[in-house]
Amino acid sequence: MKVLAGVLGGQLPKLVMFDLDGTLIDSVPDLATATDQMLVQLGRAPAGMDKVRHWVGNGAPVLVRRALADDVEHSSVTAEQEAAGLAIFMQVYGTGESLTTLYPGALETLQSLKMLGIKIALVTNKPEKFFPQLLADTGMADFFDWVVGGDTFAQKKPDPTGLLWVMQQAGVTPEQCVFVGDSRNDVQAARAAHVACVAVTYGYNYGEPISADNPALIVDDLRELFL
Repeated sequence: MKVLAGVLGGQLPKLVMFDLDGTLIDSVPDLATATDQMLVQLGRAPAGMDKVRHWVGNGAPVLVRRALADDVEHSSVTAEQEAAGLAIFMQVYGTGESLTTLYPGALETLQSLKMLGIKIALVTNKPEKFFPQLLADTGMADFFDWVVGGDTFAQKKPDPTGLLWVMQQAGVTPEQCVFVGDSRNDVQAARAAHVACVAVTYGYNYGEPISADNPALIVDDLRELFL
């Protein structure tokens, strides 16, 4: 617990906001399955899990564009190509989260925060429609006081809109909050909201070490926050 309090100069936060994919859950197996099925239906070769792992983090539309471009850089993909691919992806991915798993320590961390009376929020770039089933399947449905998806607002992370909205709802200041994520999008969103960011090392940061983005704290396991 000293580690968590240390992020805010010795005081426990009143609100902890979490990213989802790559932070609390490993969803790449399901995302890769949907991505590959989309590509095959469009007459293209499947990408495979290793590539998809480096493309995740900016929401479904950008994942689809990266898959169609076969690269993180996707400016060559047209709006028409994106729309066609996204329609297939959303249909396939919406059939279930059967391969998605919780990271070790994720559920225990949420339980510990709840026991301490700390408010908990989810701020992710994943579309809202996938939340109910996913949160129920992973046992996280009852932990979050607020949930923000990639289509809740017009802006996604790294824009801080979702974080700012949650803080307003919770009635807290940035100095009373911590954001936990796995990618540069999370660090940048937290920084733009003037919130301390804790980053995990095991997530999806485009294959790059999260230390390069200078979060306030880096952990290998969420349970380290309660040491």
